[in-house]
Amino acid sequence: MNDDLAPLSARIDRTNELLTRMLAEVAKTPSTHAIFVDAGYLYAAAGRLVAGTEDRRAFDLDAEGLIEALIDRARTIFADSRLLRVYWYDGARRRIHTTEQQSIAELPDVKVRLGNLNANNQQKGVDSLIRSDLESLARHRAISDAALLGGDEDLVSAVEAAQGYGARVHLWGIEAPEGRNQAEPLLWEVDSQRTLDLDFFKPYVSRRPAVPYEATTTRPAREDVRFVGAQIAAKWLAERGRAALQELLPGYPYLPGSVDQDLLVEAEGRLQYSLRGQADLRRALRDGFWEHLQGQY
Repeated sequence: MNDDLAPLSARIDRTNELLTRMLAEVAKTPSTHAIFVDAGYLYAAAGRLVAGTEDRRAFDLDAEGLIEALIDRARTIFADSRLLRVYWYDGARRRIHTTEQQSIAELPDVKVRLGNLNANNQQKGVDSLIRSDLESLARHRAISDAALLGGDEDLVSAVEAAQGYGARVHLWGIEAPEGRNQAEPLLWEVDSQRTLDLDFFKPYVSRRPAVPYEATTTRPAREDVRFVGAQIAAKWLAERGRAALQELLPGYPYLPGSVDQDLLVEAEGRLQYSLRGQADLRRALRDGFWEHLQGQY
């Protein structure tokens, strides 16, 4: 060999040796997966499946046990992969953790990410958080597979973003008692689909027993009920702020279903009297609620 080419040949050999070592290390590095849970979808779909209701106040969810079950299920599906963590996406007023969300955040290998809740108890910003995390983790090669428990069509962009960086996205759904609870465009985009059935969720969801009111409780006067409505409105406004009030006012005299239900449940607790079937008292309650809010605008 020409003496002038010897140094070049040595460098090539050295480069090949380094590439061989690097490929060997890559081959030994396990793939990584993460689990992304849209808690709004989870509570609604699992609550309806097991407890017959989407109302979170009507049932208890053993989040710790359920998260462990999700991790175990992922372990069987991604047998040669390690878990990065579980991402738990939920909504909260002013993005302040509730007691339940705080306890979930304290679990090992779990990251709680909060969007906001508007006046109608609708989540805002959760889908964008999921997209941001999915895209970032895929772009940095932090995950090779993502198990996504959700059903909203708005998650399509999150799936596409992660797939664009080479990650595979596996959609997990919750059995629907009838029809379908996941958007078709989302089903079309993912790499695989699985449905978790009733038996999977039964151990972790339990309906809360109804607390009966004493039959001897005296029927309250309309003015008393109206006053309770005003008290609850004051509390509502203090917790949610004027921005939520501005969202609510255009709907007068009607209340969104979730707000009306919250009003009814809290009023019954304060009065220790069931307002179900008491149309005149329900009107007095709403009148008191609206009068206080309108007086603050």
